Amino acid sequence: MTYRVFIDGAAGTTGLEIADRLAGRAEFELLILDDARRKDSAARKEELHAADFAILCLHDDAAREAVSMAEGSKVRIIDASTAHRVADGWTYGFPEIVGREAVANASRVANPGCYPTGFIGLIAPLVRAGLLPADWPYTVNAVSGYSGGGKALIERFEADRDIAFRAYGLGLGHKHVPEMTRYAGLKHEPVFAPSVIPALRGMWVEVPLPLAAMGVAASPAALREALAAFYAGSRIVSVAAEGTPDEILLRGSMAPSDALALHVFASKDGAQARLVAVLDNLGKGASGAAVQSLNLMAGLPETAGLAL
Repeated sequence: MTYRVFIDGAAGTTGLEIADRLAGRAEFELLILDDARRKDSAARKEELHAADFAILCLHDDAAREAVSMAEGSKVRIIDASTAHRVADGWTYGFPEIVGREAVANASRVANPGCYPTGFIGLIAPLVRAGLLPADWPYTVNAVSGYSGGGKALIERFEADRDIAFRAYGLGLGHKHVPEMTRYAGLKHEPVFAPSVIPALRGMWVEVPLPLAAMGVAASPAALREALAAFYAGSRIVSVAAEGTPDEILLRGSMAPSDALALHVFASKDGAQARLVAVLDNLGKGASGAAVQSLNLMAGLPETAGLAL
């Protein structure tokens, strides 16, 4: 069976990378509006009603508009914006965390944010298992390639080669925090410190843990073993062995990847640990995650078309 897939917002970075992952796959027929029609509401509505699946690569308001346009159709939607990540009636598109069947059976799927993917991937399994407390005031230190900031930020970084580091979200209240809190199972919002470096893609997400001060926290070895067991058999998420690697580099030449690598680093006495997630913000952090959900929703192999 061939499924018709409408990428609404196909001209943006996320949309282009999704199209690349679906190109040449006989299971899908891509419906993409040309430049003259991609902002035409009537044309968008027509494609939404003609498609089996729609992937929304839009800003929040446009994504909400698209969902409204789709009313009365049978189209199943994957929204890559922030608009529906904690909305009622939407399934969070992190199959490893919410369950593959939940995503496979959903009609409305909200793609996770890139930073939350790393944070939730690290923290949710450990909080669920009772190895980390749900009521701890967690902090998240994170670095991303500039492609995650959209067209304007991409143009800014590529025009000004003197930018070495950009810290933002300094007023707190970042739009990613609600999903980080909900899907990690926390009682308090984490303090989130995002930043951007002059690399197109790539992402580091770190959660420092003062284990000796946390009371109910497990040992670093137990945390690592629990993560490895939780993701056992996954071709997408890997958990590094103790002491590896010696260093982690984000390179400007990073190739597209839909993998998520998790690490538990610890002091010799086990009193402190650093949980680290490394991923491609355009891969498992955006386009790869959307394709993973699409595969499940279409009843296809979960990793089909992914760069692993």
